[in-house]
Amino acid sequence: MRIYLDVCCLCRPFDDQTSNRIRMETEAVIAILKRCTDDWILVGSETIEFEIARISDEERRRHVGSLMQFAREQVNLDQGLITRARSFHEQGMDTFDSLHLACAEHAGAAFLTTDDSLIKVIKRHEDKITVETKNPVQWFMEVTANGSKDA
Repeated sequence: MRIYLDVCCLCRPFDDQTSNRIRMETEAVIAILKRCTDDWILVGSETIEFEIARISDEERRRHVGSLMQFAREQVNLDQGLITRARSFHEQGMDTFDSLHLACAEHAGAAFLTTDDSLIKVIKRHEDKITVETKNPVQWFMEVTANGSKDA
């Protein structure tokens, strides 16, 4: 099982945990990362590295960046990925989201995000986007409830 966590997912464990939603998403992200030390594959990318490097708070940037130690694969941008990301951008996604989605698609990974508006945009264009896209809580609950050998 291949997983691509966008930067909002990677930031979740370092967000204010007073909201139930944020706590649940944090727990899901941590559980997913733990599984990526065993049988699942966390996919990283140049896009993730670049976006993490833009986090202004140095301590937060360091903590979020440390989670990429779990990544066993790296997607490097090339012209084909940039072209694909442009097609996503034309469907209403911002630049980073478009690049993340193109990287996840290239890696054959599930694309996980805590950004509800991004999930809605992707769902509106399901006929053009083949990447499984979900909130990490929903995705983790579905995968582990499924009972498959990969879960």
